[in-house]
This record gives sequence, C-alpha cells and structure tokens, in this order.
Amino acid sequence: MSENIKRTKALLVLADGTVFEGWNFGARGETIGEVVFNTSMTGYQEILTDPSYRGQIVTMTYSQIGNYGTNPGDSESGTAHAEGFIAKEFFDFPSNWRSDKSLNEFLRHNNRVCIHGIDTRALTAHLRDNGVQMGIISTDDLNPLSLLEKVKSHPGISSLDLVKEVTTKEPYEWTQDLWKLDSGNNSELLTPHSKLSVAVYDFGVKRNILRHLVSTGFEVTVVPADTPPEEILDQHEAIVLSNGPGDPQTAVYAVDIVKKIIGKKPILGICLGHQILGLALGGTTYKLKFGHHGGNHPVMDLSTKKVEITAQNHNYCVDIKSLKGQVELTHKNLYDGTEEGMIHRDMPIMTFQHHPEAGPGPNDSGYIFRRFRDMVEKWK
Repeated sequence: MSENIKRTKALLVLADGTVFEGWNFGARGETIGEVVFNTSMTGYQEILTDPSYRGQIVTMTYSQIGNYGTNPGDSESGTAHAEGFIAKEFFDFPSNWRSDKSLNEFLRHNNRVCIHGIDTRALTAHLRDNGVQMGIISTDDLNPLSLLEKVKSHPGISSLDLVKEVTTKEPYEWTQDLWKLDSGNNSELLTPHSKLSVAVYDFGVKRNILRHLVSTGFEVTVVPADTPPEEILDQHEAIVLSNGPGDPQTAVYAVDIVKKIIGKKPILGICLGHQILGLALGGTTYKLKFGHHGGNHPVMDLSTKKVEITAQNHNYCVDIKSLKGQVELTHKNLYDGTEEGMIHRDMPIMTFQHHPEAGPGPNDSGYIFRRFRDMVEKWK
C-alpha cells in the first residue's frame, strides 16, 4: 500500500454520532450517503458501478478489498454510483491478468471518497442492531461534531428522486449477450431462433440484466424512466422494469406510467421495478431495518421448493398483503421471511425483489429470464 494513502487520515461519522477513524483511499474530500453493508466476498467493482447504490456509502464485510484491481468488463454501468466506500483492508497492489487499473485509480478517476482501516465488523454490527443511517466520510474536516452537523442537515435519500440521476437520457439498443471466459461472449448459450422485442425502463439498469435478456432471445431497447407508454407499447412485445436506487415512492411518474402499461403487455419487474409495480397495483412498500445487500442470500422458489442463493441490493419491500389477493407470492427470503417475488393471478406480470443477473453473485436465479420469455410467448 502506498505511503501517501497511509498518511491521509479520514473520519466516518454516522447520524447517531458514532465515529470511526481510518485512512483515506480513492479521492479526497467529503461524501454523504446512507451507510449500508454488503456481504459479498468479491465483486466490489460491480457493486460500485451498480446504479442501485446511488445515494449510499457501501461497507464491505469481507476484509480484503482491491486485491484483483478493476477492468472495463466488470462495470455494471459507465461510472461509479456508490457515494463512498468502506473497507477493512485496502490493497493498492492488484494481482490479476484482467486488471488494467488499481481500485484506488478507479475510485480517484470516479471522484469517490473512501475510508479503510476501520473495524468493519463493529460497523456492520452497529448497522444491523441500530439500522442503516446517513453518514459522512471526510478527509478535509476532521472535527466529529462539525461532520455530525453536516450529516444531520442532509434530508436523507428517502426524500430524493435518485432514479432521475441514473436513468439514460436517450433510448438506446443493447445487443451484447453474456460474457464467456475465452471469447468475451456466450455464443454457446442456447438462444431461441425467434427474437422478441422488449423495452427496458431504465430506473438504474445493470448491464448484466441486459446481457441476460439478449441471451434469452430478446431484442433490447432501453428507454428513459419517464418515457410515455404510447411511445413504446406498439413497438415492443414485452416490458422490463429495471432495478434502481432509492425509495420507490419518490418516483411517482414511474408508478403512473406503469399503471398505464399493466394488462397491455407482459411485464418483468426487478428490485426497484418490482416495488414500483407493487405501488402501481395499489399496494404499499416498507423500509427494512438494514436492507439486503450481498451475493449470498437464500431464497426459496415456492413453486419448486428449491432454495437458490441470490444477489440482493434493496432497502425496501412490497407488502404483498396490501395487494389484496391480486398476486401470488412466488419467492421468499429465508433470512427474514420477506417477500422476494410475485406473479399476478390474472395478467402476465412477474416480479422479483432479488437480482437474477449475478452481477456480482451466483447464477442460481438465471432461470427467471427464461420464465419471462415463456410468459411472453404464451401471451402472443
């Protein structure tokens, strides 16, 4: 690790006044966000570039971060979205044949202020017991009381429409399929002969979701989050509501749009898209104490009773009971029993709280895209 990084002191101050002292890596300065913890052992680049983390500072529970560097192929979007990053042991000397930048270089390039050298086990336990909360990382102001005032003056991310910050400005086509180790794409994946056209509402979509859709036999068009339904319904055979950041109740325009789509085309909702659809159906959402973030969460598929290990990144859940029998629960989180998936009883709608695309995470939930294609084919 460079001596420059070791000498630069940094503080993390939480909204409840808890202070952690460590060392800076990445950019210098200050950053404020909701502090969450992620239990993935690898995949820090995918996590940092996941638009779902806009507004949040991510704590990695795995101790060693940065040891395999970064590379262009592992990014889930065009930039880093997490407001900040927290690690126990940061490594500034990566060893990996795919790496073209160290994590430190990547974070500096993306102007992300980070801290390492703190007890991340203690921080994680604190968030688990007391709930996620706003926090600030600073290398400039090292006065805990001053930093606490800055945190308390922040309105909190539940009051912000973060979708507007991450959605695409213009529609675009996506044609890349899943990666394969030797050739860079998954040409051996069995893809149906006939293509189906799908419009993906970009609430903060991850690239690997788009790759899965292409590999499952879809022609993919990504559209801005506020695209009027009449501009896409006649051109596409299905709709995907993507993942994204923040409280679904702040994206009122998205809920109104989905209300106009329901019943007209088959719909797949993922994470934030799942929550927005729940609101559009007349249901309610609630915030979890510390959320689900990581690549090792067990979920049961209630139709098969099989347990899959899933990737998760969300702080909000749909209250299935509030939908008053319109939907059937299809998946359940085995950590806390919360709802992880639903299917509408009368219309071609399926939604999932977890991330099925494995970016980062296991591949157990990849079948979801094939189920969606089967639903679209039956609707035609």
